[in-house]
Amino acid sequence: MKKILIILFLFQLIACFNKTKAAQHISDHALLDSVQHRTFLYFWDGAEPISGMARERYHVDDVYPKNDKNIVTSGGSGFGIMAIIAGIERGYVSREQGYERIDKMITFLENADRYHGVYPHWWYGETGKVKSFSGMDNGGDLVETSFLIQGLLAAHQYFVHGNTREKELAYRIDRIWKEVDWDWYRNNKNILYWHWSPEFLWGINFAIHGYNECLITYVLAAASPTHGVPAEVYHQGWAQNDSIIAPHEVESHKLNMRYQNINGIGPLFWAHYSFLGLNPNGLKDKYADYFHEMRNFTLINRDYCVRNPNNFKGYGTNCWGLTASYSLKGYAAHMPESKNDVGVISPTAAISSIVYTPKESMLAMRYFYDKGDKLWGKYGFYDAFCENEDWYPQRYLAIDQGPISVMIENYRSKLLWHLFMSHPDVQNGLKKLGFKYVAP
Repeated sequence: MKKILIILFLFQLIACFNKTKAAQHISDHALLDSVQHRTFLYFWDGAEPISGMARERYHVDDVYPKNDKNIVTSGGSGFGIMAIIAGIERGYVSREQGYERIDKMITFLENADRYHGVYPHWWYGETGKVKSFSGMDNGGDLVETSFLIQGLLAAHQYFVHGNTREKELAYRIDRIWKEVDWDWYRNNKNILYWHWSPEFLWGINFAIHGYNECLITYVLAAASPTHGVPAEVYHQGWAQNDSIIAPHEVESHKLNMRYQNINGIGPLFWAHYSFLGLNPNGLKDKYADYFHEMRNFTLINRDYCVRNPNNFKGYGTNCWGLTASYSLKGYAAHMPESKNDVGVISPTAAISSIVYTPKESMLAMRYFYDKGDKLWGKYGFYDAFCENEDWYPQRYLAIDQGPISVMIENYRSKLLWHLFMSHPDVQNGLKKLGFKYVAP
């Protein structure tokens, strides 16, 4: 018996060694494609079957809060639409299959609950009826809608010059886009508000101002040809009459903006969500050079993890990335120099930053990949982990998976950037707000 156990142990040791060797020898191209493909599958095989929309979450352990298994998300579905377009171009599915899936999603959106053209954060996928996100949040969510519209406008550009059916799909997308009443969500002020509910009206009273993940919301609000907002809303509301400008250094990296009253520190999704469609390369206004700003913002996050002031196990040059994700207790926006830094690393943080930090992100991707089945599942890397607590939950979130697939494609081909930035309304909106964009 003892001899058998020794043999089994040796077999396991050899298997582990071979797996590590394989991970070391996989090319960057193959690793990128493997991660992108598996993450794409979250939005393909893992989609809610009736609506075709992205599930808010997917738990491999099949343990969900009550009735939450088929909750779908607006913002995550916008990211998913972009991932599907990239998947078509990569040959993961055919163009016809991709068209059919996006057509199903558009049919859902045409019939789902919305409020002055603005969609809620969550719906029940089977019915399209709103699912409250929290407390009074049972109406329109302007920010999540902007993430959705970002994906839809990229899809519009992808299909608008196609066959008759594809042109019709682009027309239906255009109608959804033009029905969003961005101006309503000003509440008669020169700032945008995140929420409105038919039951609670403006009760949440959450004004959107920078800098965070919401730059795309203001760009689209200005870009709308039907319900657009004047430039003053961006400059007085988002930029708070230029007070967003606050040159400073963090971790020896220069920043030009103030980040939500935090001195250059925040979760990394602030560098991702708006820039899935907006190309930061060559994008400037009077507040920032956005590629330079977002690259430094990313490096601050990484350098903090390397410095590792809390001495968490695992943090280092190849294991970094703090952002909003599952956490040891529920969900948290992990960020440097915060009580929310509890030793949790979220793979989406470093991987989705590949457009800013390609070398550093590839090293992190290999580190995560070398973790094997602890971190790697059928839809790519699991949402978060903590080596300090030996915590490896097998769970996914749409809003974290989406940026991985989309940003890898933007790194490889700039596809989603090209599509979104080519939309005439987007170009007009950027010009209206005073942006300068020189396509690289």
